[in-house]
Amino acid sequence: MKLLHSGKVRDVYEDRGDIILVASDRVSVYDVILPTPIPDKGKVLTQLSLWWFEQLADLVPNHVISADDVPAEFAGRAVRCRRLSMVQVECIARGYLAGLGLKEYQASGSVSGVALPPGLVEGSKLPEPVFTPTTKAPLGAHDEFITYGDVVAQEGEELAAELRRLTLEVYRRGAELAAARGVVIADTKLEFGKDAEGRLTLGDEVLTSDSSRFWPADQWEPGRPQFSFDKQFVRDWAAGTGWDKRAPAPEVPDHIVETTRARYIEAYERITGKSF
Repeated sequence: MKLLHSGKVRDVYEDRGDIILVASDRVSVYDVILPTPIPDKGKVLTQLSLWWFEQLADLVPNHVISADDVPAEFAGRAVRCRRLSMVQVECIARGYLAGLGLKEYQASGSVSGVALPPGLVEGSKLPEPVFTPTTKAPLGAHDEFITYGDVVAQEGEELAAELRRLTLEVYRRGAELAAARGVVIADTKLEFGKDAEGRLTLGDEVLTSDSSRFWPADQWEPGRPQFSFDKQFVRDWAAGTGWDKRAPAPEVPDHIVETTRARYIEAYERITGKSF
């Protein structure tokens, strides 16, 4: 097995022509890897992604070959995948206003060139989900908002339209399933690639606590920060330390680690109905 790439969270290996995608316990905030891991985080992300890939299989092909045919040392946190040629766009769907989308809206009244109604506040539900793509920045750099027109210019009209359609379909399906389980999916980031036959395929992770914002539906209240089942908790902690958001990042205290782990697990258990 050969290591091809080590990212912020995932390590990518080649094995017998396939890709082995391994989710570590690393956590990154503001595009910087924190020095303190979150125990079991990689397993939670992997198992939640696998559950979602099953729920979405009728909407879009995915890269999963097997969650069992992986090296024993990576059991539970690795997936054997088809090799994809990745599209160089971060495909983001937003149903609620939060995070960088909120900041962009406050500055311009729009996100990724999509005009939104006036008067929205933090946590507002949008009239309908919107496609707000960003660049796919290298490790250590920041993703930047781009418009749908930019995606067309980079990838062509046909592929851009399919990226937008699939991103919004996956988000709507995910949001509907999660809502039935008392969880709001405020937004999510998806990654697509083309397989050996040229089919657009969903890759990486899907609808996890690292790639999405999860809020308990019974606590959702626009106009304030929301209670989150995702890495927003550790992101807020990091921002409150006075850290300048550049490497090296500060060590994470035990109580923050424990609370973050518990929130990741709670999101998994609420959404899937399974015990971790």
